[in-house]
Amino acid sequence: MRKLADLFARMMNVPVTDATGLEGVFTFTLDWTPDETQRLAAPDEAVATNQPGPSIFAALQEQLGLKLEGKKAPAEVLVVDSMERTPTEN
Repeated sequence: MRKLADLFARMMNVPVTDATGLEGVFTFTLDWTPDETQRLAAPDEAVATNQPGPSIFAALQEQLGLKLEGKKAPAEVLVVDSMERTPTEN
């Protein structure tokens, strides 16, 4: 489930955490119609959007019994205070 959450985080460009508590390996198929913000295809790869289907939120709930919900939660953040450029030997 953690890998699925990571996939959705990359696809939606927002943090997604796994709160299911489920562990193990799962095999499943999830059918949905991505919108323009939910794309993992290469830029030159055509995406068929003319076939209507459920949103990712509806598909997750209807097909897998999972729910994506927005809420505030602590997140790790990397802060770089300063950076110096120093020569290195090759």
